[in-house]
Amino acid sequence: MATYGDLRWGVHLMKRILFLMSDTGGGHRSAAEAISDALKIRYGEANMQIELVDVFRACHWPLNKMPEFYPWIVNKSARAWGWGYRLANMRPIYSLNKRMIYYGNRQRLHNIIQNHAADVVISVHSVITPPMMYAYQSLSQRPPFITVVTDLVSTPRYWYDPRVDFTFLPTQKAYERGLRRGLEPERMRVVGLPVHPRFSALRERATVRAEHGWDDGLPVVMMVAGMDGMGRLYHTARAIDAQNLNCRLAIITGKNAALKARLEAQTWNQPTDVYGFVRDMADKMTAADMLVTKAGPATISEAFIAGLPVILSDRIPGQEDGNVTHVVENGAGVYAPTPAQVAETVAAWLADDGAQLRQRKANARRLANPSAVWQVADAIWEYAHAAYIPAPKKSSRSARYRILKPEATPQR
Repeated sequence: MATYGDLRWGVHLMKRILFLMSDTGGGHRSAAEAISDALKIRYGEANMQIELVDVFRACHWPLNKMPEFYPWIVNKSARAWGWGYRLANMRPIYSLNKRMIYYGNRQRLHNIIQNHAADVVISVHSVITPPMMYAYQSLSQRPPFITVVTDLVSTPRYWYDPRVDFTFLPTQKAYERGLRRGLEPERMRVVGLPVHPRFSALRERATVRAEHGWDDGLPVVMMVAGMDGMGRLYHTARAIDAQNLNCRLAIITGKNAALKARLEAQTWNQPTDVYGFVRDMADKMTAADMLVTKAGPATISEAFIAGLPVILSDRIPGQEDGNVTHVVENGAGVYAPTPAQVAETVAAWLADDGAQLRQRKANARRLANPSAVWQVADAIWEYAHAAYIPAPKKSSRSARYRILKPEATPQR
């Protein structure tokens, strides 16, 4: 754990990089880890200390239970989540909520700052950003604060805090919403959504297919449902199986061991491989021909880089509505919200000698942004060498939270 001590490597100050996130869905952590790995590759792991902090976990109840509550509510009552999501994005609710989170957890948020000293701070979670900015602004000086937006299109107000020093956005629509929310254009940039550096150096398709035992010439229909295996993956797979198609299924259940066991116990009409949590997603996407998935932004972005058209079998209301529109309007996939519709779409894409599938693959590649993770990493490294930023003057009550940089810290 980094503190505000004198962390050095050789004669140089080791750069302290802090990611603020929460495990409410897998996309926030995966974005932080992707950027972290890009930083290590580009600038050397020995030159930095990187920490990922789950801010909600550090808060009082009920926020500290959000990592468990989120997958439960999304699976059990997605409609209720959608209502809550839209309600929280209304201006009066947003203004009240961000203050309530800060004042209700002020000491705990300041403990994060005290216990995790940083030369640059990066938020990859929307709701976390405003209350953490309140905390940092109460200091006499603070490190640069960067937001990396990890929602693809449907970006809530919480992402757009004008106190943040720079905001990286995944799409033009997200950028335009930032302008409407009052962010300065020179402090925003559209780069795409950062995914793991492995996706910027995809391996040769034939080699990967041979390694997976997929070298039988059959088109591969890949199915995923997020890290927690959410949604109707089982029923969708069985619906595709009932079509008796000339293909191979590759089903990834994430950390849902019960779903994996249930799928493995079935008899299938075509070659079918079932995987749990995997770390070679770039390879598997490279070897596949189409992807059946929920409308998660990270998976969609990875698929585009791999040239995979997507069949969106589900979406989280409110939060992922824009992702569906983005995919469909650009001809990179379709929205098929029932298992039967997914199965019919797979059959249609495999028909007509694959002409429709090839066109959708080309459309997907046009939406790819494989350099996003490198652009963000380069900017973070530059900000890590910048001077601390004097915060606006606060009342004397905030003095007890004041944290100064060590006197031994060299001028930057």
